[in-house]
Amino acid sequence: MKQIVVISGKGGTGKTIFTASLASLAKNKVMVDCDVDAADLHLLLSPRVVETHEFRSGKTAWIDPDTCIACGECAEVCRFDAIRRADDHFVVDPLACEGCGLCARICPVEVVAMRENICGQWYLSDTPYGPFVHARLGIAQENSGKLVACIRQKAKELAETRRLDYVIIDGPPGIGCPVLASLTDTNLAVIVTEPTLSGIHDARRVMELARHFRIPAGLVINKWDINPERSREIEDLCAREGVHLLGRIPFSKRVAESLIRAVPYVETADDEVSAAIRAAWDKIDSEPAGQNRRAP
Repeated sequence: MKQIVVISGKGGTGKTIFTASLASLAKNKVMVDCDVDAADLHLLLSPRVVETHEFRSGKTAWIDPDTCIACGECAEVCRFDAIRRADDHFVVDPLACEGCGLCARICPVEVVAMRENICGQWYLSDTPYGPFVHARLGIAQENSGKLVACIRQKAKELAETRRLDYVIIDGPPGIGCPVLASLTDTNLAVIVTEPTLSGIHDARRVMELARHFRIPAGLVINKWDINPERSREIEDLCAREGVHLLGRIPFSKRVAESLIRAVPYVETADDEVSAAIRAAWDKIDSEPAGQNRRAP
């Protein structure tokens, strides 16, 4: 089983469009959308939800109003000002509570309970391209890294049970906690970037991240022909960093048409863009799994 994560370092590079095409090209795989804060891979895969599960993480204090003696000790020790008086008892503001549990420990009558938070949901779906694990983090909820780790583990278990060859992960943008959870313990990181100054900067950051975790990395330049000079800079960066250049995808207005039709691009057109994506997948498929080419 080979775990491949597609990351970008920044949003808007075409990462999810590229990943959706891999869903069409790769055989015997499970797909995972780890961009749990703003998941959108499902828009191109037409999933049918088979299982729905709650994601619980962290705790919030709750005070029983019927047994609270209104001593105020909990409010005195709460450094987040999450506890206030309400008539003859105290109440917790769940938006301000950080779940430290000090109020529960100090309450003399033990009427403060730490309740587990429901932070979102994760799903197992069937698609025309195979099984798909995805999730949705609740509004203003935290612990996106834990949710990413959760769905990655479920996808890995599914791949092992069904003897699938690939786990293809659509990672979140940036280099934060959910990206770390998406990248860790994978066999290959595919970086999708664009020929702009910000694209080069963020591609360099995510290369450094992959090298730190000793994950082999390859790179795809999307819309390379809108700025050939910057594309050459990216190629030079790949050569210096020991990152395999997997492909150059040209710009095409037909990509927007595939989005409107809500299908992977390689299924909508047989052109230079589709050929470039297929060629990139051939290189990804043949890329050996192992240690990165340069030590950190």
